[in-house]
Amino acid sequence: MSVWELRARIRLPRPRAEVFGFFADAGNLQELTPPWLHFRILTPQPIGIRQGVRIDYRLRLHGLPIGWTSEITTWEPPDRFVDEQIRGPYRLWVHEHTFTEIDGGTLAEDFVRYAVPGGALANRLFVARNLRAVFRYRQSKLRDLFGRWPGDDENVVTISSAGP
Repeated sequence: MSVWELRARIRLPRPRAEVFGFFADAGNLQELTPPWLHFRILTPQPIGIRQGVRIDYRLRLHGLPIGWTSEITTWEPPDRFVDEQIRGPYRLWVHEHTFTEIDGGTLAEDFVRYAVPGGALANRLFVARNLRAVFRYRQSKLRDLFGRWPGDDENVVTISSAGP
């Protein structure tokens, strides 16, 4: 199975507790998801996020309905958490979120290890492009919500092969 790694990072001029608190509210995921995905959370809210919690979603990708269930497998406020796909479109999806205090704000980073049906061809033709767009949208929304780091206009989203 071919595995890829997505890395995204953004500096936000807000305290780590505030930024982590936003991510700790599962309802905010909808705000960070591009409208073209028609994303909605199916699990009744509010959702008390902690290790072991499962969350069900529905979205549409290129018109196709997709069900997705993720589980919070690591919960270490206010430093990090990990969600893993239990059911959904990926063969593997492990998404680590980290939050580091930096002078005057927070460095928020995403690290995703993923694999897709169809392997390298599907990733090259569809998946990598869609993921870059989703994470760039997410970064743009985070800047709208928390402000722009002085002099930082860059969207840092990279995808690379993690090997077999």
